[in-house]
Amino acid sequence: MSLKKVLIISYYWPPIGGSGVQRWLKFVKYLPEFGFQPFVYTPSNPEGSVLDESLLKDIPEEAVVLKTEIWEPYNIYKFLSGKKKEEKLYLGRIDENGKESILKKLAFWFRGNFLIPDPKVFWIKPSVKYLEEIIRKEKIELIISSGPPHSMHLIAKKLKQKLGVKWIADFRDPWTNIDFYKELHLNPISDFVHKKLEKSVLKIADLVLVVGNDMKQEAQSLGAKNVEVITNGFDDEVNENQNIKLDSEFTFAHIGTFSKNRNHPFLWKCMAEICTENQAFSNALKIRFVGPVDEDLKASLKENQLFSKTEFIAYLAHKEVIEFQKKSQVLFLSINNSNNAKGILTGKFFEYLVSGRPIFAIAPKDGDLAYILNETQAGEVVDFEDYQKCKSVLLDMFHKYEQNKLFNKASGINKFHRKSLTKNLVEALNKL
Repeated sequence: MSLKKVLIISYYWPPIGGSGVQRWLKFVKYLPEFGFQPFVYTPSNPEGSVLDESLLKDIPEEAVVLKTEIWEPYNIYKFLSGKKKEEKLYLGRIDENGKESILKKLAFWFRGNFLIPDPKVFWIKPSVKYLEEIIRKEKIELIISSGPPHSMHLIAKKLKQKLGVKWIADFRDPWTNIDFYKELHLNPISDFVHKKLEKSVLKIADLVLVVGNDMKQEAQSLGAKNVEVITNGFDDEVNENQNIKLDSEFTFAHIGTFSKNRNHPFLWKCMAEICTENQAFSNALKIRFVGPVDEDLKASLKENQLFSKTEFIAYLAHKEVIEFQKKSQVLFLSINNSNNAKGILTGKFFEYLVSGRPIFAIAPKDGDLAYILNETQAGEVVDFEDYQKCKSVLLDMFHKYEQNKLFNKASGINKFHRKSLTKNLVEALNKL
């Protein structure tokens, strides 16, 4: 059977690890089964903070991976900050030692006001030139861009305008409504340019993909006419090892990056109060963070005398992450208290769903995450600053733990399997 060809433009690709890789790696894994041959375009030298060679096994043999070198201004920052050229930077907004430098703050401001839409902007022009030849040679009629970084969308937009190909713009996160947008301290001109570029992408793309209903409404309000929701999901490796033994302690575990704006001090105050009132809870409690965490979180834990009960684990390969998800008594998910909070659906949430462990989420009670969590009955949502519910949910989970009755009885989650989601994607592609 002859496969239809589709070009996917994505900055994040194995062996780079982290959450930004998963969405399109998994789509690419299953696309050949649905009649599409993926051509993936990605940098040969991306600036990624972590590597995960285990992800390479998910790339199907039908996939063609195209790479060109990218120039990013990070080497200038490394030189000024005394880092080695080959040293990888953590590109998130994590302050791990409480001493965020003036240089780092200045770099963040410069990035927002002069590197528009992001530091990958210098890759746009050479990529368009390179891909123009590939598209003509391979007779590709369909291209997909995945952002952030949103420079990927600008590459695709220029290719559409030059060649008339069909274009799908996939937004894993918002552009100007992302939680850290205000932290860029944009001047009015820069803010105008960001918003103008965003609207042009949403209006010109033949199809806009988003990960949740709140993002769909936002995209439509900015001029997108054809918007589809395809969430993130989970894949088969989540079910590979079913014999993982549960922790004996009452482990309260967060998997993934924990930035400052995901820290909700009322939770730790509540947990500390329960420890004071309930000795059994205090003795059994073990808090665990797998992945980089901000110093603000550590300060909150110390302030509430919980630091000694906390375990910090550096980045792990995806397979090991899944093992921690399955053996932890409770999986903690924290949503940023930001303008786009109702629409945040992190990739790890869907792996949490199928882990077999109950989820404790701090998130808007009327947001997309709460809707899915309530629909699947996989855990509990505590709204921002809802101290009383926070306490009652923690105690209820602990009492079930004492009785060996603490489980996640999630139902109706098969629609979030990566293969099912790829089928939805292919249906949307075929409409074009």
